[in-house]
Amino acid sequence: MFHVKPRRQRLHLFDLDGTLIRGSAAAVEISRQLGVLDEITALEESFLQGMTPDEFAVRARELWSALTEAQVAAAFEGAPWLDGIREVWADIRDRGDRCAVISLSPDFFVERLLDWGADAAHGSRWPAVPFTEPIHRPSILDARAKVRIAGRLCAEFGVDPADCVAYGDSMSDAELFAIVPDTVAVNADHHLAGVSRYTYTGGDLREAYALVQNRAA
Repeated sequence: MFHVKPRRQRLHLFDLDGTLIRGSAAAVEISRQLGVLDEITALEESFLQGMTPDEFAVRARELWSALTEAQVAAAFEGAPWLDGIREVWADIRDRGDRCAVISLSPDFFVERLLDWGADAAHGSRWPAVPFTEPIHRPSILDARAKVRIAGRLCAEFGVDPADCVAYGDSMSDAELFAIVPDTVAVNADHHLAGVSRYTYTGGDLREAYALVQNRAA
């Protein structure tokens, strides 16, 4: 009698800015609604040059002092999302696997992806919109936090870290890519060159997801 080895559950981990949103970021789309694109562009450049995520959040909070829930919703709905996100997440869950988003962006933006089918969505903890509280710096995530959260999700979902898949685009994903066996660089910059197992350039998450599924098949 043949014994079929049980299939191991997988956890797919998705970055948000530059990955699920092509060529943009939550901060950019929020700033677009408020008419402060030039200011956030300057902040983004400072971040690339070494500004810490918590300092970025403090300064972005100042730019967004008048932000409303309606503007957050408009920023989310108008962002240049990759095609096929809902379909990919539905397929992942149909297979008995899990999917999660881990992003440095504000939680009030990231958590909207739960409605699209993500099992979990983790962002930096910001004060509620409209803002009445300052940024709590320890609540702002960094690249190392992505690794810690991935570990907690593995424990929560009962998934072996060796069965994770990570999708990302930039330096904030490099530490996670270094410890996850299956990685997909999605419209990525030079920071992930030579680090990822797969590379995808395009506008459809289904195509990036197929790279991993084809190997599994």
